Amino acid sequence: MNSASDPEADTRARLQRHWEASERGDVDAEHAIYAAHAILDYPQSGERFKGRSRIQAQRGGHPAERHFTIRRILGGGDLWVSECVMTYDGVPTYSLSVMEFTDGLVTHETQYFADPFPAPPGRAALAEPIPVRDQ
Repeated sequence: MNSASDPEADTRARLQRHWEASERGDVDAEHAIYAAHAILDYPQSGERFKGRSRIQAQRGGHPAERHFTIRRILGGGDLWVSECVMTYDGVPTYSLSVMEFTDGLVTHETQYFADPFPAPPGRAALAEPIPVRDQ
């Protein structure tokens, strides 16, 4: 089935291209997924960026060497979630991006960030490592 007849496959492919453009540093391709009036929220810092141009400007000014690894993309209809590992200057940060779509473009994104932490020794007998996913 081609993406023209499968809107969810099309959205998933567009999200994949968005994250690949982020990895390449292609800011125009990275931000093509956003509506002109899109909103980006960072709840942990309390920041809101209104408009694709402001979203692009704040990301374009980031001084760190950044890399993006997609763990998975899940969603359907107008709500999609990307689970990523973003590496800033070699330090990984886990991120969850919640994107709301209207007419095929992101109108609202909320991103959550979490730093890795060591597992407590008391859980070692109960846990196993999370397997690495192939993309």
